[in-house]
Amino acid sequence: MRIDELLAGPGPVFSFEFFPPKTERGEQNLYAALRDLVSLEPAFVSVTYGAGGSTRSKTIEIVKRIKDDYGLEAMAHFTCVGATVEELGETLEEMRRAGVENVLALRGDPPAGEERWTKTEGGLEYSSELVALIRDGYPYAIGAACFPETHIHATSPEDDLAHLAEKVAAGVDFLITQLFFDNAFYFDFVARARAAGITVPIVPGILPITHIGQVERMSSRCGASIPDGLRRELDARRVRDEHTPEQATEAEQAVRDLGVAYATLQCAELLAAGAPGIHFYTLNRSPATRAILSALKLARPWERSVEPSRRSPPASRERRVRSGA
Repeated sequence: MRIDELLAGPGPVFSFEFFPPKTERGEQNLYAALRDLVSLEPAFVSVTYGAGGSTRSKTIEIVKRIKDDYGLEAMAHFTCVGATVEELGETLEEMRRAGVENVLALRGDPPAGEERWTKTEGGLEYSSELVALIRDGYPYAIGAACFPETHIHATSPEDDLAHLAEKVAAGVDFLITQLFFDNAFYFDFVARARAAGITVPIVPGILPITHIGQVERMSSRCGASIPDGLRRELDARRVRDEHTPEQATEAEQAVRDLGVAYATLQCAELLAAGAPGIHFYTLNRSPATRAILSALKLARPWERSVEPSRRSPPASRERRVRSGA
């Protein structure tokens, strides 16, 4: 089923994101997580591409298996890195033959070892061009990424939003945000997007924190900030050199417990304020996401929505202007 149709239905839409594993053990972890999460009846799951399109075939294989073996709707990430227009068309045809109905169109990251984005000869430069290619010739529901705290290569929040509006105008049906830990960024971003004429659903992407080092690396790479209070709580649970093995294990579990609690509160506020759903970045693990979504389905915060006039306004922030194309 098309994801834009799912988002047009009643109630919030919950979804999970996975990445193609590099090892046999990783593949076992992926399918174990899927087995654990399928009982929560996600509306859809998505599968990422590796850097430089390195897992293109694996992504399609996993998406097809999710649809065939688990009966779940699945979305393939799709980038223009390392491919000509002709090759992009061949991949889109391959996905269509596999029964894929949804794609997340992304410019993509440079191949491993490269820091700068370089257009492939005979390929595409921008994600808006990729969206237009898909819209003009293929029957997919098209999703795209957006950035509540501004894309790391954007020259300004205004420039970033202008590029997003161009991408949506090219044929995007829905948006999924980059991870964030302060809901005020999401509320502010949605307000600015609506003011810019962007009307498609904007689904918040949430990362349950399970490891301090991991979330610090991911946040740094994508430009997501960790609020001071959350950072203090994480640091208080950091494993120290003087810790015994037992204390280290307790500290690591305390991080996971905090991550589940924080993400549950974050999601509840988003849903009560009218977010169309939650997209969970699972990192191919199930326990944290299972706990969070189970609690949300029990509490059903979307049925106790907060009137906009009673919602606390986003805190004012000095936005960082980032250099780059």
